[in-house]
Amino acid sequence: MVVSTWEESVTNSINTVYLLFSAYLVFIMQLGFAMLCAGSVRAKNAMNILLTNVVDAAVGSISYYLFGFAFAFGVSSDSNPFIGSHFFALKDIPNDTYDYSFFLYQWAFAIAVAGITSGSIAERTQFSAYLVFSFFLTGFVYPIVAHWVWSSSGWLSASSSVQLLFGSGAIDFAGSGVVHLVGGVAGLWGAFVEGPRVGRFDAFGKPVRMRGHNATLVVLGTFLLWFGWFGFNPGSFNKILVPYVNTTNQGNWTGIARTAVTTTLAGSTAGVVTLFSRRLLIGHWDPMDVCNGVIGGFVAITSGCAVVEPWAAIICGFVAAWVLIGFNILALKLKFDDPLEATQLHGGCGAWGLIFTGLFAKKEFVLQIYNSGQVGVPRPFGLLMGGGWGLIGAQVVAVLVIVGWVSITMGPLFYALHKLKILRISIEEEMAGLDVSSHGGYAYVDHHEEDQPLRYADYAMLKEGSRS
Repeated sequence: MVVSTWEESVTNSINTVYLLFSAYLVFIMQLGFAMLCAGSVRAKNAMNILLTNVVDAAVGSISYYLFGFAFAFGVSSDSNPFIGSHFFALKDIPNDTYDYSFFLYQWAFAIAVAGITSGSIAERTQFSAYLVFSFFLTGFVYPIVAHWVWSSSGWLSASSSVQLLFGSGAIDFAGSGVVHLVGGVAGLWGAFVEGPRVGRFDAFGKPVRMRGHNATLVVLGTFLLWFGWFGFNPGSFNKILVPYVNTTNQGNWTGIARTAVTTTLAGSTAGVVTLFSRRLLIGHWDPMDVCNGVIGGFVAITSGCAVVEPWAAIICGFVAAWVLIGFNILALKLKFDDPLEATQLHGGCGAWGLIFTGLFAKKEFVLQIYNSGQVGVPRPFGLLMGGGWGLIGAQVVAVLVIVGWVSITMGPLFYALHKLKILRISIEEEMAGLDVSSHGGYAYVDHHEEDQPLRYADYAMLKEGSRS
């Protein structure tokens, strides 16, 4: 693109720096996921879960570069509403629409999806299975949902240049559905196909608590995720120097600041509600539960963070806490085992976030942020804000089709891996721990848990002895 003036050059430079910095913040969330996951599993599996987080980022980078970005944003004159078909391996990037900074930002989102799913199947999954599902999820399943909702030609998109579903399109500003619901549903099928961990439920079907081994890592991971969410949500504006029509002093910079506020309030509210609710339910103050509550609030507000008032964000966080608690109770009744509560947290709170947006999106903010508002075209907004049924209808459709799409793609994949016997580890490997049975030793030099072997050689001797 040829820049005609010095002012345009400065504007483009500032917008690019803003987007790149947001991408770096989102990437920090990978470290947050790694710390949260490591602290939430038993010590004998810490090295395994850390490695899977690294692999999710590395494998996801390759698949998203080769296919994912093209499937998500590969638009041209012959684009279709289901899947993109251009820019494979970044061919013809940069162009008048996208540049490398946009790719990097979207890549950081893509690898977060696989990290969510990894948590659901932690402590019992063969390492090779991670390689397969990470590549497929970030390279194909997630990008198609991103195309539906975020591409200008997507059939669900609120910024569609073709036709808006119900005159509105689904508003998922930063990905409660596109990122979190996708990851949560994928994790649901992985955990369902694998079944619960050994010892998670006793002979009578009652749950046996398997606490994570390190609350310090959980809290560290939570704060890193909180920090990264300021790139995840406000960064989704993509550009900061964009003035709003019919105003003299407002622009994307206003919306970005408001989005940071709504994000903070939703997460904080969910954390506080979870703190006191769990105190009443279990009789003590549990920092790990509170951390999940905070993250659940962030997940829920991610859809409507840019189009709701701060007071509405508090409602979002309040309900998100109870959605998480309710789904956790249901999971135990169904004997569903998710060590990170990723399905309940990202899936349940992600779905609530989409519905919340359909109820509380404010007309003024919707018109400011989405293209139709720039040219004075009216459109639906939150049902409870007097905006009619168009937006809430699109949000419900988004929930249903995302759950359906991920189920018909990831469900069969996990089932195939199970049938090929490359999904779940053996019982003896699980009892010994993945660190010593698959990765050569424990993450901690002084670690010794449940009289288990300390080195792979010890594990091999124990395994051989059990066969004789």
